[in-house]
Amino acid sequence: VGLGYIHIGQPATTVSGGEAQRVKLAKELSRRATGRTLYILDEPTNGLHYDDVRKLPEVLHALVETGNTVLVIEHNLEVIKTADWIIDLGPEGGDAGGHIVATGTPEDIAECEQSYTGQYLRPYLARRAPQRRRRAG
Repeated sequence: VGLGYIHIGQPATTVSGGEAQRVKLAKELSRRATGRTLYILDEPTNGLHYDDVRKLPEVLHALVETGNTVLVIEHNLEVIKTADWIIDLGPEGGDAGGHIVATGTPEDIAECEQSYTGQYLRPYLARRAPQRRRRAG
């Protein structure tokens, strides 16, 4: 989960919020899977190296494939394009946001003209190499 540089015994005050979140995720991943867990991750790519960002969707999809639910708040389009379902909030930030602009697959969001996320997502979908995994059933 992109924490290879953190040392055992390193004071918690020296790690960022994103790193602390990934420590928790690593701890969860080491537990026996129940397939009944809801994971809520707030911008898990924050502070990750690009190579680790590319690995994150695989980890998240592995959690889903074992029956868990993963809810991710994220701005990184490399991660967004791999989502099974998106709820795009906006249209702006702060007081001008918080409204549902679009919902659906990444392809659905990319087709929504009112969605800023969709406008930026289109080129990512056009050049994506590995296909996003679809949930069975």
